[in-house]
Amino acid sequence: MAAAAALWRVLLAGSLLAARPPAGAQQSATVANPMPGASSDLLPRFLLEPQDVYIVKNKPVSLACRATPATQIYFKCNGEWVHQGEHVTQRSTDQGTGLPLLDVRIDISRQQVEQIFGLEEYWCQCVAWSSSGTTKSQKAYVRIAYLRKNFEEEPMGREVSIEQEIVLACRPPEGIPPAEVEWLRNEEPVDPALDASVYVTPEHSLVVPRARLADTANYTCVAKNMVARRRSSSAPVTVYVNGGWSTWAGWSACSAGCGRGWQKRSRSCTNPAPLNGGTFCEGQNVQKNACTTLCPVDGGWSGWSRWSLCALDCTHWRSRECSEPAPRNGGQECQGAELETRNCTTELCSHPASGPEDVALYVGLVAVAVCLVLLLLVVVLVCCRKKGGLDPDVADSSILTAGFQPVSSKPAKAGTSHLLTIQPDLSTTTMTYQGSLCSRQDRHSKFQLSNGHLLSPLGTGRHTLHHSSPAAEGVDFVSRFAAQSCFRSLPRGAANMAYGTFNFLGGRLLIPNTGISLLIPPDAIPRGKIYEVYLTLHKQEDARLPLAGCQTLLSPIVSCGPPGVLLTRPAILALGHCVEANAADWSIRLKKQSCEGTWEDVLQVGEQPASGLYFCQLEGQAAYVFTEQLGRFALVGESLSMAAAKRLKLLLFAPASCSSLEYSVRVYCLRDTPDVLQEVMQLEKQLGGQLIGAPRVLHFKDSYHNLRLSIHDMPSSLWKSKLLASYQEIPFYHLWSGLQPFLHCTFTLERLSPSTCQLACKVWVWQVEGDGQSFSINLNIAKDTSFSDWLVPDSEAGCPALVGPSAFKIPFLIRQKIISSLDTPCARGADWRTLAQKLHLDSHLSFFASKASPTAMILNLWEARHFPSGNLAQLAAAVAEVGKQDSALFAVSEAEC
Repeated sequence: MAAAAALWRVLLAGSLLAARPPAGAQQSATVANPMPGASSDLLPRFLLEPQDVYIVKNKPVSLACRATPATQIYFKCNGEWVHQGEHVTQRSTDQGTGLPLLDVRIDISRQQVEQIFGLEEYWCQCVAWSSSGTTKSQKAYVRIAYLRKNFEEEPMGREVSIEQEIVLACRPPEGIPPAEVEWLRNEEPVDPALDASVYVTPEHSLVVPRARLADTANYTCVAKNMVARRRSSSAPVTVYVNGGWSTWAGWSACSAGCGRGWQKRSRSCTNPAPLNGGTFCEGQNVQKNACTTLCPVDGGWSGWSRWSLCALDCTHWRSRECSEPAPRNGGQECQGAELETRNCTTELCSHPASGPEDVALYVGLVAVAVCLVLLLLVVVLVCCRKKGGLDPDVADSSILTAGFQPVSSKPAKAGTSHLLTIQPDLSTTTMTYQGSLCSRQDRHSKFQLSNGHLLSPLGTGRHTLHHSSPAAEGVDFVSRFAAQSCFRSLPRGAANMAYGTFNFLGGRLLIPNTGISLLIPPDAIPRGKIYEVYLTLHKQEDARLPLAGCQTLLSPIVSCGPPGVLLTRPAILALGHCVEANAADWSIRLKKQSCEGTWEDVLQVGEQPASGLYFCQLEGQAAYVFTEQLGRFALVGESLSMAAAKRLKLLLFAPASCSSLEYSVRVYCLRDTPDVLQEVMQLEKQLGGQLIGAPRVLHFKDSYHNLRLSIHDMPSSLWKSKLLASYQEIPFYHLWSGLQPFLHCTFTLERLSPSTCQLACKVWVWQVEGDGQSFSINLNIAKDTSFSDWLVPDSEAGCPALVGPSAFKIPFLIRQKIISSLDTPCARGADWRTLAQKLHLDSHLSFFASKASPTAMILNLWEARHFPSGNLAQLAAAVAEVGKQDSALFAVSEAEC
């Protein structure tokens, strides 16, 4: 036994020397004698082997081993034994097998790993001993963990069409261990396991095979490991939808109820509608075709047949047929009876003697005759009273509507000039005008047109007319009318409103700098009546004017009233328009709003009016509406061809000075009417802008093409534009409808140096495949320009309400003489028709002829067109030309014509 024990010690010592454990381990290791039949024939088996670990920042890591049966376990790192003092050992016995169990652990610091960094990776391995030999564990690598800050490739934003593929690439920052990648959509995680519409490639790219509108979002790539978490820049993805046309709607009914007309059909860009910046549909949304409708023919009676023989009942009859012509194409049937009967007497029948019935018949006929004679006498008396001229006294009169204030007129004292005093409920001021009224004996007398100055000032007679003061009456006037249902949409202020009190002498209302005025001619208001009249400019949102199809608003919306008053002669409403009138290109209608709020077509401009209530004289830039019924009016047009054009006015504004690096240039596109120009001017006055160059006119055609604006020729070394695209665009329908009187685009520029004071560039404004205009800019932005230097001057200075003869260029007496001389038709042609020809108004003779005084209509229109700068000398020359056609006119009496 002693020899065997000695041999065992020799073998154990040899195996330890062969393994070359650390010196400290050789000095302290004590090997116990193995139990007979125990684990003397077993090699060590590792129950726990060291695993790869990462050092985060400066925190040390631990490696652990566990083996059985083992007497000793030591770590070897990068081929070198770890000192025994660095091992933490724990011995125990496996409860199941009774074999010895050994646990060993060591700590590795960052400094130990960095000492061999760059040569090879740092690794460690466990070596376990038993009486039967040694066993080595797997190698465990110790690495320093990190994650770089910058991504090797970040995702880029993009715009894609719907149903297209989206690929967002992402290469995470370099790191140990390699970073894991996840995606965020609007800060919410994207999980391909839950969303089958996306997937992530092995290269970490996010792929959306078929883009949806819901995929429009900001996408972020996130990389993370045990050290840090990094986020890429957000990549905005926009999924846009290009517009698509819907199917064509059915053709509309033919516009003409009889003869040639046109019909149209439309489609909309809604299949699908453009979204997220998608392109608008190319092409027309309206098609028009000529059409012909069979004209209805009303039936007409044929001649009566012969009377039949007298029957036994003492009657005979005759008939006719509805056959000349017969009704067709929806025409009306003949009106009246087709069979007529009456009494007859022949030898076959006899009549009884006259009885009481015949006497009653004769008495009734006599009574009817007497009533007709009395009615005729009353009519004659009324006509004579109306022709009696200006009465010296004006009797008290009641006002037509509840909106008027009671007035009274008192007779003048004997020996004084006539005074017509109107006494409203408010304080009054006095307006005095020069001139005399026409006397009764001069009404029908002829005058010599060639002698002296026809339109020279009259005598010095003075007539005083008291009326309400506008300054004191403004708030009360608006509040009185606005309380009634027909006037609830009146603006609550006097900025775009004029008003006054008028009688039979007439007058004029005007809204300064808007081109809008209302002429009330003499005798339009019945004598003895006094009306409070207003004139108002409306905004579209207040008037709620509906537009259908390709209709467009061509003028401002104007109210004059109160509606319902009795006018014996048409008033003339003047307002601007923006249409390039051509009968072949446009269908223009005058619309009027009722008190119920509905808009109705009252006149087709350019055609013969169906009634004498309305007429419109359309000129180059203004329209003159004759109306005997006051109300709310607007001009609405509908294009008949793609050549139809509207006038747009282009204005360029910029700040008067600039204190920052940014500088804005504003381009306005507005309806070419004075009221909108005034509105834009006032707006820019509040913004402190200055007008650059003169306004330009652009002819905007009905071609369905948008309006584009761009800026060019800007020195890149001094300025840069902050506009991402090469141009800005205003949609066609926003401009064509006219519902918005003006639109604007802003070009934001940035100067590269605060010392830059000069700006030189060009701004182009053009319609795609249409007309265009350019502005040249050359500014010194360091110099402050006052707004008052370029504000449009008040060309319509004066009172917005003119009453009586002061409202007219033609003196009252001269006007009456012209009317009395030219109203009566003359065989030699020296009458109102020649005057209309001289004033280039002969295309409207039928309208003038339908009025009681055609000459008065012509002179009223001249007053409306030429106020306040009309040339009386030219009118006098035209009237004199009428007289020169027949020199005998000067000497003949009225009866000779």
